[in-house]
Amino acid sequence: MSNPLKHVKPVVPPMKVPEPIALRKLVFQHGKVMRATLKRLKQRPPRDLDEQFEKLHEKAFKKIDCLDCGNCCKTTAPMLFEKDIERLSSRLKLKPGDFVTQYLEIDTDGLYAMRSTPCPFLSDDNSCSVYEDRPKACREFPHTNHRKMHTHLALAHHNIEICPAVFAIVEQLNAI
Repeated sequence: MSNPLKHVKPVVPPMKVPEPIALRKLVFQHGKVMRATLKRLKQRPPRDLDEQFEKLHEKAFKKIDCLDCGNCCKTTAPMLFEKDIERLSSRLKLKPGDFVTQYLEIDTDGLYAMRSTPCPFLSDDNSCSVYEDRPKACREFPHTNHRKMHTHLALAHHNIEICPAVFAIVEQLNAI
């Protein structure tokens, strides 16, 4: 099957992390093509979709340094599981209940999420003050190297507005 989107040229220069507003502008300009790519992949996922994502994930993160960006920590509130709460409360020398009261809220799905954005653990240099003990959602972000990626394509679509690496990955999927 030929890819009608193959002619689209990449718009994110390698090794340059666009500012959040610039990234949103790129997504606005190229969102239709990206939605079509993700829809096509969801409808007819290639057998090697996981491997392709993994390869593009590795390639993107060789060029993009998360510390140059920090959009994920500035704009999203990750969900936390019981183990995350226990690990973080222990690190901060708080009782789990006190950690929940101080930092978390219950989201619309009934799950714990950070109460505020940017994340209270985000430092001025975009580093994480609790990096070794960060929540599972933070450890796995941007969720582009999972198995069964066809089930995570909606999340990838959401994250193209947040993460320049996801934008670059989805953009390069046009060539597949």
